[in-house]
Amino acid sequence: MKVDDVARYLAEHPDFFEQHPELLGVINIPHPQNGQAISLVERQSLLLRDRIRALEARIAEMLRHGEENDVIADKVVRWARALLLQTDPVQLPSTAVEELKRLFAVPFGAVRVWDVQPAYAGIACAEAVSDDVKRLASSMQAPFCGSNVGFEAARWMAADEGAVHSLAMLPLRIGASPDAFGLLVLGSPDKDRFQITMGTAFLARIAELASAALARLRRG
Repeated sequence: MKVDDVARYLAEHPDFFEQHPELLGVINIPHPQNGQAISLVERQSLLLRDRIRALEARIAEMLRHGEENDVIADKVVRWARALLLQTDPVQLPSTAVEELKRLFAVPFGAVRVWDVQPAYAGIACAEAVSDDVKRLASSMQAPFCGSNVGFEAARWMAADEGAVHSLAMLPLRIGASPDAFGLLVLGSPDKDRFQITMGTAFLARIAELASAALARLRRG
């Protein structure tokens, strides 16, 4: 009989050791750390303890993420409140950006809105952007996080484009419209602040709220 046959037999007969409990005390296997012989019962106890430790670590991580999410959600609510309290449409873009920078400790930020009403054509957020930026914003189905590889939007945030090493770009659109009407960007000198692997659920909510607030600047 081969080793695989024994393993297969035990897998197919999980009650084998219940029927032969005397074997549990006489079967010895190496300790996973020091190599000394231990009984099968001791080995099972070690495995169980390892699984418990892994489960405890996973629960602790889930709790930590839950607490972090609560903190982020609270900041988003406070930011939304600032938007609602801003009654001057001219000040709304700067309020949106500056409050995000303050609440989330982000060094750089900017927003651009195109096709604005003539009354708002002179404010900073209405400065002209290239067609490439408009196409990029419209092509984004979710916020982008990652390294600054020479994005035009990085130049909106800092005179020295090289100061922005990572950034988040949030397209502004109404509902499910295929066309974006603006782009909100946040940047950091820390290359790891906005990573391509990070979740964007909260950024998506921020984009929705910013879109609803800044839509009043648009024509039509």
